[in-house]
Amino acid sequence: QVQLVESGGGLVQAGGSLRLSCVCTVPGGSFSAYTMGWFRQAPGTEREFVAGISWNGRTTYYADSVKGRFTISRDNAKNTVYLQMNSLKPEDTAVYYCNAEGTLDLLKQGSRAFGWGQGTQITVSS
Repeated sequence: QVQLVESGGGLVQAGGSLRLSCVCTVPGGSFSAYTMGWFRQAPGTEREFVAGISWNGRTTYYADSVKGRFTISRDNAKNTVYLQMNSLKPEDTAVYYCNAEGTLDLLKQGSRAFGWGQGTQITVSS
């Protein structure tokens, strides 16, 4: 059974930084075969795809809203994907989730391979 466990959230002032982690346990140990992504959902809004990274880390994608402030990375040996978030803004407040797919294009189209984990709450105060 696939498990997605997000962590690293919290309360931070505007301009601050946080680093999120997501451990993705895939039966058969095939984490490195997946493109990984970070999503977020604020109250009353749809879930938004904010960043993605290819299986080998060579290709990344960022939504315009986070470009230049967030950095996605992965460690295939640890089955973990990270999201470094700098210069945080109040509008970044949301629950953040990770998920996977075969390609970045599929993630951009709203597809995802697994069910959602519990997410991690980010609250940015002004």
